[in-house]
Amino acid sequence: MMHAGEVRCTTQQGFDIGHGLDRERASGDNIRLEFEEKVEMARLFLLLCLALPVTVLAVGDPVAGEAKSAICAACHGIDGNSQVTIWPKIAGQHVDYAARQTRLVRDQIRNVPEMYPMVMNLSDQDIADLAAFYEQQAITPGVADEELVPLGRKIYHGGNHQTGVPACAACHGPAGNGIPGAHYPLLRGQHADYTADRLNRYRAGEVNGDNDPHSQVMAAVAANLSDEEIQAVSSYIEGLHFAR
Repeated sequence: MMHAGEVRCTTQQGFDIGHGLDRERASGDNIRLEFEEKVEMARLFLLLCLALPVTVLAVGDPVAGEAKSAICAACHGIDGNSQVTIWPKIAGQHVDYAARQTRLVRDQIRNVPEMYPMVMNLSDQDIADLAAFYEQQAITPGVADEELVPLGRKIYHGGNHQTGVPACAACHGPAGNGIPGAHYPLLRGQHADYTADRLNRYRAGEVNGDNDPHSQVMAAVAANLSDEEIQAVSSYIEGLHFAR
């Protein structure tokens, strides 16, 4: 039976998200908070959809993408599961999200100096092919630090009402699968070091130019996260995985 998700910890003990949510939702305040957060995130999602132009994009060929993947493998691994924790796993990532982020780097809208030389000469078709190939690869599950799980779970599923931090799950889903087509990426299993770095950058106000609503939403979401919350939720995300 497929459950919503579990968290793997350093002790290899599974923490069932569903049980944690049952406890957290016991009070009326948490129910109200969850509802308000979902309404707000739905509103933001609709505004994003209305703001984005309709663009005809190249359709990727995963077979062609595999033939071109050597350029990515040195940092992200042959199957998209990087062994260096500051470089993201890209296996299983939604094709639209991966392709768009790569185009942003190629076009020097998203600042990733170490990646730009690798993608500067890629065509839209090359990028679409690579994204299609890596989407078909399976992301390797990670483990969370057991001591950080309680706070990480709280932030991921409930946010922080006192500081105005919304729940990560509102956009990325209870198991960290994201939303294909809406540019909300798959998060589960991602290296905690990489996630923490991205959250720190968003908190500092780093966005992909003035015309990218996606990164602007993330900058607003991360603005009030504390260092402790970033560390905990990043670890929690690394431990998220499907449970059977």
